[in-house]
Amino acid sequence: MFEFLDLLGTMAFAVSGALVAMEKRLDLFGILSLSFVTAIGGGTLRDVVIGISPVSWLTDLNYFFTIIAGTILAIVFRKKFAFLRMSLLLFDTIGLAIFTLIGIEKGMEVGLHPIICVTLGTITACFGGVIRDILGNEIPVIFKKEIYATVCIIGGLVYYVLYYFEVSKDLNYLVTAGVIVAIRIFAVVNKWSLPQVKMPV
Repeated sequence: MFEFLDLLGTMAFAVSGALVAMEKRLDLFGILSLSFVTAIGGGTLRDVVIGISPVSWLTDLNYFFTIIAGTILAIVFRKKFAFLRMSLLLFDTIGLAIFTLIGIEKGMEVGLHPIICVTLGTITACFGGVIRDILGNEIPVIFKKEIYATVCIIGGLVYYVLYYFEVSKDLNYLVTAGVIVAIRIFAVVNKWSLPQVKMPV
């Protein structure tokens, strides 16, 4: 389940990156590049932070093939993604949920404190999107009013509650991912946001 979710999240973020690239009218190399950095950016930063060397995707070609497949999927079915913003939201949210879990698990493997593990999950989930948005000449979603990193933190708390009550790992994955996806979509649809702190005039 863990390996399957890892590759599924990688593909979701690859599609997300490709959709942004096509929206920005980049060429084929640009589309592929944005797919790669979106899919591996957060995981690369995570591995560097916790001292995994070489980083995971360098030693497993499945990541490479999954990103290529995700990019091709986005290009071939681009007409099916007519509602580009909604499609981007869906794939980005799936990647967000899965990579939060991956980051938490990686932290637990090296014996980190739960707070640090949740932080690591948030980094893994968010920073591929940060790099994608910067390269796409957008203010990263994580820094806007929109609920983004917060759902990763909430998901991390849900994960540890279920872990404390010894819920089976596979069920924990599914429930936690479901909570993250549900909150993220409801937040966007209902325009939930964190309060802004404005400078005095």
